[in-house]
Amino acid sequence: MMDKTFEPGAVEARISALWEKEGAFRAGRADRAGAPPYCIVIPPPNVTGSLHMGHALNNTLQDVLCRFERMRGKDVLWQPGMDHAGIATQMVVERQLMERQEPSRRDLGRERFIERVWAWKEQSGGAIINQLKRLGASCDWSRERFTMDEGLSQAVVKVFVTLHSEGLIYKDKRLVNWDPRFLTAISDLEVQQVEVKGHLWHIRYPVEGEAGRFITVATTRPETMLGDTAVAVHPEDERYRDLIGRNVVLPLVGRRIPIVADAYSDPDKGTGAVKITPAHDFNDFDVGKRHGLRLVNVLGPEAEITVRDNEAFLEGAVAGADLDAVLALHGLDRFEARKRIVAMLEERELLAAIEPHTHMVPHGDRSGVVIEPWLTDQWYLDVKPLAEKALAAVRAGKTRFVPETWEKTYFQWLENIEPWCISRQLWWGHQIPAWYGPDGHVFVAAGEDEARSAAARHYGSEVSLTRDEDVLDTWFSSALWPFSTLGWPEKTPELARYYPTSTLVTGFDIIFFWVARMMMMGIHFMDDVPFRDVYIHALVRDEKGAKMSKSKGNVIDPLDLVEKYGADALRFTLAAMAAQGRDIKLSTQRVEGYRNFATKIWNAARFAEMNGCVRVADFAPDKATLTLNRWIVGECGAAAGAVTAALEAFKFNEAAGAAYRFVWNLFCDWYLELAKPVLQGEDGPAKDETRATIAFVLDEICKLLHPFMPFLTEELWAIKGEEGPARETILALAPWPATRVAGDAEAEAEIGWIIDLVSDIRSARAETNVPAGAQVPLVFVGASAETRARVARWEDVLRRLARLGDISYAEAVPGGSIQLIVRGEVAALPLAGLVDLAAERIRLERELGKLDADIARIDAKLANADFVARAPEEVVEEQKERREGALLRQGKIREALARLA
Repeated sequence: MMDKTFEPGAVEARISALWEKEGAFRAGRADRAGAPPYCIVIPPPNVTGSLHMGHALNNTLQDVLCRFERMRGKDVLWQPGMDHAGIATQMVVERQLMERQEPSRRDLGRERFIERVWAWKEQSGGAIINQLKRLGASCDWSRERFTMDEGLSQAVVKVFVTLHSEGLIYKDKRLVNWDPRFLTAISDLEVQQVEVKGHLWHIRYPVEGEAGRFITVATTRPETMLGDTAVAVHPEDERYRDLIGRNVVLPLVGRRIPIVADAYSDPDKGTGAVKITPAHDFNDFDVGKRHGLRLVNVLGPEAEITVRDNEAFLEGAVAGADLDAVLALHGLDRFEARKRIVAMLEERELLAAIEPHTHMVPHGDRSGVVIEPWLTDQWYLDVKPLAEKALAAVRAGKTRFVPETWEKTYFQWLENIEPWCISRQLWWGHQIPAWYGPDGHVFVAAGEDEARSAAARHYGSEVSLTRDEDVLDTWFSSALWPFSTLGWPEKTPELARYYPTSTLVTGFDIIFFWVARMMMMGIHFMDDVPFRDVYIHALVRDEKGAKMSKSKGNVIDPLDLVEKYGADALRFTLAAMAAQGRDIKLSTQRVEGYRNFATKIWNAARFAEMNGCVRVADFAPDKATLTLNRWIVGECGAAAGAVTAALEAFKFNEAAGAAYRFVWNLFCDWYLELAKPVLQGEDGPAKDETRATIAFVLDEICKLLHPFMPFLTEELWAIKGEEGPARETILALAPWPATRVAGDAEAEAEIGWIIDLVSDIRSARAETNVPAGAQVPLVFVGASAETRARVARWEDVLRRLARLGDISYAEAVPGGSIQLIVRGEVAALPLAGLVDLAAERIRLERELGKLDADIARIDAKLANADFVARAPEEVVEEQKERREGALLRQGKIREALARLA
């Protein structure tokens, strides 16, 4: 006997163990040797990470696809693994050392610190893998990879050495995002723009040779003026046309710097003149390149002022009291130096104005400190030649984006791509395979022995070499993920079978950083795209449409929801809301609602058990004779077809919606209700067929829902497997429902008419406030013989489900009736005496007028460009949802008024 309720907590661990025991998720199973391959590589979560709602969505959608294709008979490899997360992991271990009052990273030294990181990884890292298993992720866990494991490390070295030999990897001095706390370059993805209330300082630069004339420039970073090498004005700005080509004198420093004409300067913004500091601003760096300006770096690695013994700074500086005061700033923190520089400018009457200024300031997402654009030597990869092939592949349709609109983002970045800074000043990561000779000559090689041999040939004798201390950007190793995880650079059977992979599921925010780079590396080293389809999912927001953040206190922990409602409820919620191009507004109420859906399915299975609905060997659903059974078999096939088509098109919400409507509405609410008279009637062929049909459809429901709700369905599959013939396989490996069963038009016409009639009667009763317990009469007007026959067959059911009293026939609609038209047949509900129809009409018209006013008010708001631009995104979305709800209600009231008319 089935338990009264489904308890996810009591089932999930046991079902996971069953899948593990059966090797259900292993790729290359013997029984799939001749099957077509299907492969997804997991976006590797950070080894420091824990499951958040974005992970839950991303991995649920991947799992839906993998379970779906596995049931369709394919040899599925969902490749799992983790990223070493250079800066995040180093930060975690350093914090642990500090909390335990143990020697710091610097005190330990590189080798011992790396040992500590590996020890941490083995003991504490990778908790997210077990969290993904709790979610039900059907990865081939036997093939788990790590971006720092031996095989992937070999792949990284091979790629670096190859690209260097091709002239694509080189060293250069350029501006990078520099984190002064972690003392490393970081990627754009690791930079957060934070709104800061600061100031705009207007500084007067004396024009050389023209006493009393100044060019005033405004800056939010006065300390960087020490590195200015020009002032730029727009070439068509009449105010400064006579000054172009002349010089100004840099305040406090005395350096003569040119006034250059450049369109970067906006005549309509501020004074129209801008200071150019090529070593401390990305835009200024570009201006500097255009005009051949010097690069003067005045900051050190900790964002401290570095002016003493700084040849670039001192060149052209004029000795004197001002320069002495500036040199006294050496070693000061940038913000303390800022205060002193502003004070010095005020003393010399070179500060024209100070005004409050709110602006966006880049911060390190992990360090929390202000990021500096900093001039430093780094390793770069010239990705332009690789980008051209990656662009061509998408344009030729070798890889497609879903939704297609994300192609524009991909194209825009690759068409304007800059060299990629691939080095990081960290200890945890892939150390760059480069060694330096005594004179600084670099030798890039697969190993130290190879580098020594190359150095001996270069110098004519053996010399001592020093290895580059930098490591590679974490994205460098993850760019190789689709082929390195399959064994490259070795020619493995897995590489031959599963590359190119089939589908990539990821978020839009890493199209640049990961998707595009995998495309470039895959095409360059494998001569083929790394995946055929890229599905880009949206964000999971809170129920009001706001982004989840700890500061807002609106973060929803997926594991809390799993604990409370079960993994299946959370998974189904995420899939059901994953409409292409639309963010998910998640509320616990939605998850609770789909937990109720799981309960509904469980109760339907218990109903079947109590009514003796047991699977029958060799049951042929397409040979059913009862109209009701023929109808549900046809609807089941239609649902399977709809779910299949939607999943093939990556329309997860439509797939989940089709399954939900069939299970809850058609099977549970209608079919089982309509089948009760047969099940409660005499034994015989009709009852036997109905019992067998219910058992069959329940099996099909388990299959249809398995990709979305794997734990519940696998449990039901096992329970129902104990009844009737033995199961051939667990559900995870069972065949996907057949979609070839043709619908029965005659059965659908009859049962569909019954459902529509009862639904319309219920709607009419609700709209006109008929008392719930009242039994209303029903009159069929000009009824056909077919309708009379249907009524005769289903009269008891109609009375019970629609709460009807007398059912009769007439040639005209009786007075005081509500008229219904159901599939061309006219029916009437004489409500005179039960309801004041005139009062109901007035009430409905009043409500309709209120709705019209509400819709007009919302339309006015949404048509106001200022409101749309200024209002928070969630407020605009709320207005749109209110409008949709009002339009829906408006339509129902108009239908009700039409009936009353």
